[in-house]
Amino acid sequence: MSNAPEAAPTKDDAAAAAPSQPCGRGRDLNQYKGRLKPIWCTGCGIFGVLNALMRSLCELDIDPENLAVVSGIGCSSRLPGFVKCYGYHGAHGRALPTAIGVKLGNPRLTVIAAGGDGDGLSIGIGHFPHAARRNLDLTYILIDNRIYGLTKGQTSPTTVEGYETKTSPTGVIEPPLNPVELAIVYGATFVARGYSAKVKDLQNLIMEAIRHKGFSFVQVISPCVTFGKGSGFDYFGPRIKPMPEDHDAGDRHAALHLVSDTDTLLAGIFYRQDRPEYVARLQARGGARGRELDASDPKIDTESLITRFS
Repeated sequence: MSNAPEAAPTKDDAAAAAPSQPCGRGRDLNQYKGRLKPIWCTGCGIFGVLNALMRSLCELDIDPENLAVVSGIGCSSRLPGFVKCYGYHGAHGRALPTAIGVKLGNPRLTVIAAGGDGDGLSIGIGHFPHAARRNLDLTYILIDNRIYGLTKGQTSPTTVEGYETKTSPTGVIEPPLNPVELAIVYGATFVARGYSAKVKDLQNLIMEAIRHKGFSFVQVISPCVTFGKGSGFDYFGPRIKPMPEDHDAGDRHAALHLVSDTDTLLAGIFYRQDRPEYVARLQARGGARGRELDASDPKIDTESLITRFS
C-alpha cells in the first residue's frame, strides 16, 4: 500500500461529483457552472438570472467553448465569473462595445453582454443606440434592480420618483428611464422583459433572444434585497403581469403603447423584427471580415490578422 498523500480535490473534481442536472440534448447543467461560486447577497434576484441563463444555454446545446459572456461593473456584472465560458469582466459601462468587438472578432461565438441599470443606462448609455442600430447578432441582458447595489444604495437611472436613497434622501425627483422603451426607439430587433423570480419564463425569453438573428435586448426586473427596500419581491410580485396573448410583437406602435404603462410591468416579448444582421451585411459586401470569416472555412487565420494590424 502506498504511503503517498492523496491529492487534494480540485474544483473540477467537485463539479464532476455534483449531482447530475440534465437539461436537454444530452447536456448537464453542471457543464455551464464556472469555477467560482456566486457571491451575491442571499436572496438576490440575480441568482434567478444566472439560473435562467445557464438553463437556456444548456437547452440550446451551446458549447461553452463557443460562448463569450461580457460585462461591465456592478453586482450583475460579476456574472461572467460564474459561467463556464470565455468571460470578460470589463470597465464600467463598456459591456456593449466590448461585446461588439468580440462578435466582430469571431462571429461564430454566441455572445452575451450582461450589465445593470447603472452600468448600462448611466455611464454606458451612449453605446446602447449604436449597438441596437448596427444589429449585431448578440444578446444584451440588462439586470435592473433600480438602485446602485454594489456601491451601497445610490439613485440609479431607473429609480422611481419619490424613492429615498443615499444620494436622494428626500426622494428622487427625476422621472426614471424606461429601458424597454429606449430599446424599441433605438431600433433593437428583439425587445423583451422578464422577472428574475419567474425563472422558467425568463429562460424562455433568453432562449428566444439568443435564437434571434440580430441585436436582442432583455430587461430583467431583479430586486435588490439589501438596498432595494420598498422595491423588493413583495413590490414587484403583484405588478408583473404576462404579455397580452393578442399582442402583435411585429407592431412597433403597439409595443410602445404597452410599455408606456409603468404601473403594470408586462413580461414577455414586446417587439421583434427581421432585419439583416451586421456581419451578414459585411459578408455580402465582400469586406475583409467577410472573407476571413467565411463559414465554409473551419479556421480563422489569426496570424495574418496580427501581421496586418501590428
